Amino acid sequence: MNLADLVRSAAQGAPDRVALVSGDERVTWSELDARVEAVARGLSKAGPEGGDRVAILLPNGIEFVVAWFGALRAGLVGVPQTRSLTDAEVVGQLGDCGATLLITDRARAASLAAVEEPKGVRVPPALVVGGAEWTGWLAAPADPAGCEYPGTALAALIYTSGTSGRPRGVMLTHEALLANVEQTSRMARVPVGTGDVVLLVLPLSHIYALNGALSHVAAHAATAVLAERFDPVDSLDLIEREGVTHLVGAPPMYVAWSMMPEAARRLQRIRLAVSGSAPLPRDVYDRFREITGQPIYEGYGMTEAAPILTSTLVADSPLPGSVGRALPGVDLRVVDDDGVQVTDGRAGEIVVRGRNLFAGYWPEGGGGPDSDGWFATGDLGRLDASSNVYLTGRKTGLIIVSGFNVSPREVEDVLIRHPDVDEVAVSGIAHPYTGQAVKAFVVPRPGSGLTVASVNAFAIARLARFKSPTAVELVQQLPPELRRPGKGRATPSSP
Repeated sequence: MNLADLVRSAAQGAPDRVALVSGDERVTWSELDARVEAVARGLSKAGPEGGDRVAILLPNGIEFVVAWFGALRAGLVGVPQTRSLTDAEVVGQLGDCGATLLITDRARAASLAAVEEPKGVRVPPALVVGGAEWTGWLAAPADPAGCEYPGTALAALIYTSGTSGRPRGVMLTHEALLANVEQTSRMARVPVGTGDVVLLVLPLSHIYALNGALSHVAAHAATAVLAERFDPVDSLDLIEREGVTHLVGAPPMYVAWSMMPEAARRLQRIRLAVSGSAPLPRDVYDRFREITGQPIYEGYGMTEAAPILTSTLVADSPLPGSVGRALPGVDLRVVDDDGVQVTDGRAGEIVVRGRNLFAGYWPEGGGGPDSDGWFATGDLGRLDASSNVYLTGRKTGLIIVSGFNVSPREVEDVLIRHPDVDEVAVSGIAHPYTGQAVKAFVVPRPGSGLTVASVNAFAIARLARFKSPTAVELVQQLPPELRRPGKGRATPSSP
């Protein structure tokens, strides 16, 4: 199957049910399928060929969903772009994947066109949603005979950071994405069912919302209520007005709601709340359950797993502090430094195997599962007697901020270019809402008068907000545990 077949199946089974709500606009499954088909047909005639990469840089909304499924239906590889990335970061990813087309809005198309292209990188032509070409595709009469599209195993490239520096494209096949939908549908409690109304305020450019939520909505012909950004008050208005029954969230959302007196009344229709991307504080879990009567189910996953690996929904038993058990069809072990399985409750590295795993990193496919199908996650954890997983840390220095991977080296390579910075080291620090945050230790050049404000401004201009340090400490020398070759001005890992 092609992942976009989920939309067609929903349109056939529930043509008049509302599929998407965005602002005042409502689109049924039959209408959505028609738009997806129109965009797939337009893309096929516009030049991209089967297997070409098409980047999508749009806010949460109906256009994003149409562009995503339309690209997949046309046999293209979708490359969602995080909206908070700077233009320079977007250009870097477009160059890395060799995108032949960028689907975006008018404002972002203009700002990207003004970026000075690095040597050897070409920003692809932009298809502007709402523009003449896009509008023409949607207005064109449907082809009663249907269209034939080239097939491709690869569905998506989702960029995520590793410890080595620049973000890498995770190669996800249609099989992997669909396998994860099937695996979660076999849990003791299915996360989304027919008739459910799901709030989608998490960015669709992130695999958690994209496949961990949107694909489930399509698979069960449910309804997704889309919002561009999270605002505690506005979100409660939206939940109450649209009759939302299911929350797919992250800890900061539940922190905000649990402190709002009116949340008890306005969340009364909620039948299921799930959380991911970062550990959920126990006091937040307790407050939310007290005011709503609903527990929060937690899970664990990663982009390389499309994305869900474990959930407390597997046993339909919320267990604060645990991320639940492995999904049906996912094998999970904890191993020691020698790769030997740990069976006595001690902590070790989590390794996983399943049809939902990625096909390696773009472009050669390296770094994927081994010859036996096992993938080492880099996460540390332990298993209790009932096979519930408890995360205990990271094996590597990778920083995870609200589910987004941040490479310390990438941030260091940006900050070291500040003319008044002599040395820099970056590490993760605990954060009550986002799990971790970025901290930079900076050695100023002698006599420079470097300030924390100057470092912050330099970072924000060049890095996505989630990568920018939330704490900067000016020091005379780097902490010994953070010193390693390449920290100094002479050896940044990229120009």
